[in-house]
Amino acid sequence: MTQKKVEDSMCNRFRLASLVVVAIAAVSGTVVWSQAPRTPQSPYLATPDNLVAVRAGRMFDAKAGTMLNNQIILIKGDRIADVGPSVLIPSEAKVIDLRDATVLPGMIDGHVHNAGRGDSVEMKTIVMVQSAVRDLEAGFTTTVDMDSRGGFGTVDLREAIDEGVIKGPRMQVSGQSLNQRASSPYPNPGPGFYSGFTEGKNINGPWLARAAVRESKLHGVDWIKIYTTQDFVGGRELYEFKEDGSLVASPSLTLEEVQAIVDEAHRMGLKVACHTYGGDGMRSCINAGVDLSMHVTELYKDDALLNTVVQKKLPIMMTIDDLAGLNAGDKRLLANLGFTGDKAVTRLGMAEQTFRKLLKAGVPLPFGSGAVAGDGAFPHGKQADQFAWMVKWGMTPAQALQTAFMTEANVLNYHWANRVGSLEKGKFADVIAVAGNPLADVTEMERVKFVMKGGVVMKNDLPSRPLSTAAR
Repeated sequence: MTQKKVEDSMCNRFRLASLVVVAIAAVSGTVVWSQAPRTPQSPYLATPDNLVAVRAGRMFDAKAGTMLNNQIILIKGDRIADVGPSVLIPSEAKVIDLRDATVLPGMIDGHVHNAGRGDSVEMKTIVMVQSAVRDLEAGFTTTVDMDSRGGFGTVDLREAIDEGVIKGPRMQVSGQSLNQRASSPYPNPGPGFYSGFTEGKNINGPWLARAAVRESKLHGVDWIKIYTTQDFVGGRELYEFKEDGSLVASPSLTLEEVQAIVDEAHRMGLKVACHTYGGDGMRSCINAGVDLSMHVTELYKDDALLNTVVQKKLPIMMTIDDLAGLNAGDKRLLANLGFTGDKAVTRLGMAEQTFRKLLKAGVPLPFGSGAVAGDGAFPHGKQADQFAWMVKWGMTPAQALQTAFMTEANVLNYHWANRVGSLEKGKFADVIAVAGNPLADVTEMERVKFVMKGGVVMKNDLPSRPLSTAAR
């Protein structure tokens, strides 16, 4: 590398670091410089001597799917030390009185995109922070970023949150996705920072697929995200539907490529999530042994494949929020093909039929919204409206809530079900609260008033009974 290239590289790194600070200041408020040792203590991380008791008027048992009354959650450091109706509150503990509210575990969204599509490196950095803060303040204390839109910036976002530099949910990330060369039409605006000519990593053949998994592992990802259907032909939504009203869903990665990715990922302790809508790409995804299949809107048409899903107990993530945001556009596209009324079956309509079949068969349906950066049709911080769709499609409110707790926790990598997803002794003190009872009105989850992550209060909009050391 020439001296000039070295200097240019250093300049670009400095510029990126500077914009990270701008992003933090603009979106998150307090900036905490990461130093060794860190001084002062991050306001987003609990100290070892943190001692808090939460009095819950109602508390949702995420494992049983029932509501308990008059519970006490005792927190030491960033973990739950005890839970129950008769827990002794130490005299030195800070008491948070939520007796007028419903207390629940922090929610988990298993499918988000923190970065913007087609943005510059600098804008991606800023927007990622905005997305993370929005999720946390909406009550999502854990998220999984499924496709960084290029590069591995989400790994740095995860680390910044874990180190207390900024506030945000605890995260698992996939970094950049793995695609067949033609499947991602979006140009890469930063070829010096990202790999390849598109936002995804281009895959051509099983050995290159294995190499891409190894590269992702080297960058520190938790998941591998693959696309097995080419949904946007030439990047134009006009071709989402065929003339018969079915989805295009052209296969991208071959079965051999998907099998190589799954094998290599599992060898390295990573899980594989697959984006697919239907057709051969969906069959390759499910038959190759991925850990999570997403969207699968046309699965209801293939009973044999659905039976395979049932036998494997493969978690299916429908991303209803995503599809609901695309519904108006789908109707317009189908109308252009001559399909109206009941004959115009959008991706959302297909998803409902698949969802109902999977629910009846007892297939795990973890919560994942597909939330995207910015202020579009399905933005970060608004994902909880997906619960209402789940209830409309046949779930009870308790079942819908459980999808964002233990159902999704069991999908996370590294046995995170032992850390998040329920309010139990030994788990992270991730606690949220709403004013009403979500078992009576599930839309209460769209109005989260209180958020605690790891024993630290991140948001408290409840009007009465402030933090105290006296209400025991």
